[in-house]
Amino acid sequence: MKEKNIDNIRHSLSHIMALAVKQIWPEVKFGIGPSIDTGFYYDFDFGEEKIGENDLEKIESKMRDIIKGGASFEVSKKDIDEAIKIESENSQLYKVDLLKELKNQGENIVSYYSILNFKDLCCGPHIDNLDKIDLGSFKLDKIAGAYWRGSEKNKMLTRIYGLAFNSRKELAKYENMIEEGKKRDHRKLGKELGLYTIRPEVGAGLILWKPKGAMILNVLKNWFEKEQLKKGYVPVITPHIGKKDLWVTSGHWNFYNDSMYPPLELGQTLEDYQDERRAKESEIYLLKPMNCPFHIMIYNDDLHSYRNLPLKYYEFGTVYRYEQTGELGGLTRVRGFTQDDAHIICTKEQLKEEMGKVVDFAFYILRDIFGFELEIRASFRDKNNQKEQMGSDTSWDLAEETILNVLKNKKIEYELDIGEAAFYGPKIDIKVKDAIGRLWQLSTVQFDFNLPEKFNMKFKNKKGDNERPFVIHRALLGSLERFMGVLIEHYAGSFPFWLSPIQIRVISVSETHQNYCQSLAKEFLLADYRIDSDTSNETVGNKVRKAIQEKIPYIVVIGDNEIKNTTLAVRERGEKDMRIIDKEEFFNEIKEKTQKMK
Repeated sequence: MKEKNIDNIRHSLSHIMALAVKQIWPEVKFGIGPSIDTGFYYDFDFGEEKIGENDLEKIESKMRDIIKGGASFEVSKKDIDEAIKIESENSQLYKVDLLKELKNQGENIVSYYSILNFKDLCCGPHIDNLDKIDLGSFKLDKIAGAYWRGSEKNKMLTRIYGLAFNSRKELAKYENMIEEGKKRDHRKLGKELGLYTIRPEVGAGLILWKPKGAMILNVLKNWFEKEQLKKGYVPVITPHIGKKDLWVTSGHWNFYNDSMYPPLELGQTLEDYQDERRAKESEIYLLKPMNCPFHIMIYNDDLHSYRNLPLKYYEFGTVYRYEQTGELGGLTRVRGFTQDDAHIICTKEQLKEEMGKVVDFAFYILRDIFGFELEIRASFRDKNNQKEQMGSDTSWDLAEETILNVLKNKKIEYELDIGEAAFYGPKIDIKVKDAIGRLWQLSTVQFDFNLPEKFNMKFKNKKGDNERPFVIHRALLGSLERFMGVLIEHYAGSFPFWLSPIQIRVISVSETHQNYCQSLAKEFLLADYRIDSDTSNETVGNKVRKAIQEKIPYIVVIGDNEIKNTTLAVRERGEKDMRIIDKEEFFNEIKEKTQKMK
């Protein structure tokens, strides 16, 4: 049987949903309705009508009736001015908006797809007949608000999401994954485990790390710092703000405006501002959205020769980007976050070797240490439809050839995305698949032809001439906040021993065992383990249950026999029973686990 084109099915279902909605609410106005990774959506303007989750069932039922009819999609072409006239007469203002934009871009003819006399502006493609859709392979999922064209300045539309897969079995598998995901939700587990909080007094999208969450982050950063030092990276530290001139030179001032916060005017105190005393002379600063320009300025502060390249700067740098309130979510979408930014500055002769090292490093960190499956995507320019780009064609050719050679030589499977490169260079994106099969975008390895040119970076080559270096931007963990959110869900809150905020909890059976417990806890602390003790007057059962809920890797219970025989009653996370083990033997066991990460 020929495999179905799931993207075409999903796109077709969005139009079928639009038809179903129109049959129920004839006066509805239509936005856009694309396919997405798990299904489809369509944006509607229902006017004064209030649509809720309870309406999804009747829309879905109407969709099934339409599909059972086995109709076909038909395509037709229209002159764009005629299309604008028709949509205006039908009061479809959002379609008119789209058409006018297309006309401004030079389009003269547009396409419409129709089914059962319902015509919708669309460039396609669609399936040819509805009988290709398995009635059990889709369902309407949820309703959300969405600003027209993603701008808060425009009207909020009603977005209806649907799930769609090739078969009923695939849909069921996805729904099971979603249910498991709810149990692993980092927002839920983060609160239960006391890892972080977000307070309205501080601000939306700004994370406050509690002691346990901060401990995990510190362990993660300390470990990763050592790994980077082993690979020849050197640390730098840069400020949280920079003068406007820096961002004008880098291009962020005009190119990145919608993600940056308004300027800070320095030259007066808060008291001056409150008393309305204007500064005689002031400077404009901005919260940094990226660390890159600072690293380039550090490089440009010294003279460089080919002999001291490559240079590999790394920083756990905190950046700030504006996100709309409705798009914020736990740790995965925030306004202030810390990146494991690194910039590799090298000669063209070093490109292949350095790119290979970065790819190896990414696989070691993400696959070998954290156990993720990886999906690789290489994003290149479209030579037949070139946008404005930084850097010469020769540099682009070399960079793209380097990426392809590295991936092929290492026998790494990848998808090639033509036309998806940034204007400043091609890149490799690394997605990770977590324990329940969900994909997360974390790591990027990006060529940057913009900053070397804008900041006139150079080094002396073998001939003594000035030459422009290549810059590879690398973020393997990406945003530490997002990475933590993914880790919480990947491990379901049960962090591996080396990363757990509390590795061992010592529990006393009764009051007479408290002193021994405290003495034992000191032994663990001196051996560099993260430990706490519970010597409260609660029952042992209650204390053990509490430790299990906190997902602590080892619970050590101390009673008369343990003190007498120098043994420990140990319950390992995931096990139902206690085991009796010699104290020294247990120390060797956990030492071996820790040694693997050194």
